[in-house]
Amino acid sequence: MPDQTQPTSAPTGASAPDAPGAASAATPEPATAAAPDGPQRETPFRSVAVIGLGLIGASFAAAVRAAYPDVTVFGVDVDGRTCVVAEERAWATRATRPDDPAFEQFIRTSCDLAVIATPVAAVDDYLRRLAAWDFRGVLTDTVSTKAHILEAAAGILPAPQNYVPGHPMAGSEHNGIDGARSDLFKGANWILCPDEQTVPEHFQKLHELITGGLEARVVSLRREEHDRAVAIVSHVPHMVASSLVNLACRHADDSQALMRLAAGGFKDTTRIAAGSPKLWCGIAFDNAEALSDGLAEMQGIIGSFATALAEGDREGFTRLLAEASDARRALPAAWVPSTEKLLEVRIPMVNRTGVVAEVTTIASSVGCNIQSIDIDHISEGNAVLSLILTDEGDIGQLSFQLITAGFSVSFSPLSPKEHAHVD
Repeated sequence: MPDQTQPTSAPTGASAPDAPGAASAATPEPATAAAPDGPQRETPFRSVAVIGLGLIGASFAAAVRAAYPDVTVFGVDVDGRTCVVAEERAWATRATRPDDPAFEQFIRTSCDLAVIATPVAAVDDYLRRLAAWDFRGVLTDTVSTKAHILEAAAGILPAPQNYVPGHPMAGSEHNGIDGARSDLFKGANWILCPDEQTVPEHFQKLHELITGGLEARVVSLRREEHDRAVAIVSHVPHMVASSLVNLACRHADDSQALMRLAAGGFKDTTRIAAGSPKLWCGIAFDNAEALSDGLAEMQGIIGSFATALAEGDREGFTRLLAEASDARRALPAAWVPSTEKLLEVRIPMVNRTGVVAEVTTIASSVGCNIQSIDIDHISEGNAVLSLILTDEGDIGQLSFQLITAGFSVSFSPLSPKEHAHVD
């Protein structure tokens, strides 16, 4: 997550809430990571470097260790206390500052996944380190704006096709490792931004880690759409929440009676306004254009309410409220498919580049949730992309859009038992 500090002195673990409804962390996790009940999952990665052990990075490390106790997690942060806490809680097998030689050794000798969970200001420094150390594993990030890191990755990394941009839409008003917890991402949306150069197997492994180990759901977005999308659903809402609190403060009397009245719904609505001002200032300026456009549009919407009031237009005012009410009720509930029906979609990958990016983005656009991905290599140049879908979304639109895009598609029902057997 971005802030205004430099990588040599910034707490690289700084993080912020990325969704208005993100869960709040009230108490720290226990000192050790508990092993999950039942048989352990097979991990898609064996050695993971988490760079930046703030709210998001430390929660990622904690979730990976809880789901895959045998995975080696190497944590990196500029704050010494944070490194100690990460080791004490067993969220990191080892945690060091960036200049510790052990960090370079881990990247060079064993790391197969690196996750950058730092402010934007620190990104270039770590990309240069990874490039200098000839890192060829899978690289992803949790940065809430993508314009800068995409440009930096393209110019710095020796193998940019190994970089899959990511962004978990989860967080808390609590900052740093003290607010982290292993279940932070459970049920949350996690954006991945593959493109035509993305290695299909890299996306597959990340998808498996995020949906299986972290129990989040993956939403694929085109890279050029990311910053405008998160401006509307995350960054503008934060500014609106802060504005509401400022409005209430301006009208609070000396007895603070008004603020006591705000203890109910108002408090819930504005919870995210308690986030780090410095951090959110960084986010705002990193995404200034999209945020400015969103705020201007928001001013217009609020102006429509004000105009209807001034003109005594009850019908228009009611229409505005109804449009919002209908849209709010149509939002999907928690990530729980309404039935246990699963559907397998098989798509031949013959002389087709960018198939994973195109297919997963189409699926996300029609609301379909991909539970798992498999790539069946038939010959050296031919493979079949197999997607297991839950019963969410518009399957008819998915089929139509895939066929319109030139894909050959086959659908077949699949029971949960069959899917478990396949796994």
